[in-house]
Amino acid sequence: MPAYHSQYTNPPKKVGNMALLPLNSNYKGPAAKGTEESDIIDEAVYYFKANIFFRSYEIKSEADRTLIYITLYISECLKKLQKCSSRSQGEKEMYTLGISNFPIPGENGFPLNAMYAKPKDRAEDDTMRAYLQQLRQETGNRVLAKVFEQSDKPSKWWLCFAKRKFMDKSLSAPGQ
Repeated sequence: MPAYHSQYTNPPKKVGNMALLPLNSNYKGPAAKGTEESDIIDEAVYYFKANIFFRSYEIKSEADRTLIYITLYISECLKKLQKCSSRSQGEKEMYTLGISNFPIPGENGFPLNAMYAKPKDRAEDDTMRAYLQQLRQETGNRVLAKVFEQSDKPSKWWLCFAKRKFMDKSLSAPGQ
């Protein structure tokens, strides 16, 4: 069974070799306002439970690189939410994780430097950092909504995936 790939095969813009896709988000950033009902984050959340089991992933488009990043970030969100006992505590954790300092492609500490192109110049570096932060903030909110969908207690059906590693990679450093 092959992994699920992104349906957004012709991105309007690229930053590095990642697709800069429109988002249905209220967060400020370089992504255009989404016009469709779903976006790349919805797609990543929808395919997360299936894709998390793959140790390798064939990249077919720039949007797949964005999908990979979001999938890895969802894993980080679940690790944080695993320690939360209520929705309000989860909101604080997602906010903190979304705005925390993080490496981008080309920097030390980024786990997928072999698959992602380093930004060409300072402007592209700033755009990529802003886009990834916008992705992180919006993804955190959507994962929080899924994990705490039924009640103020986290869903064990989402948190059971917290220990899995997509492609044997993690966005956080070992021990975090």
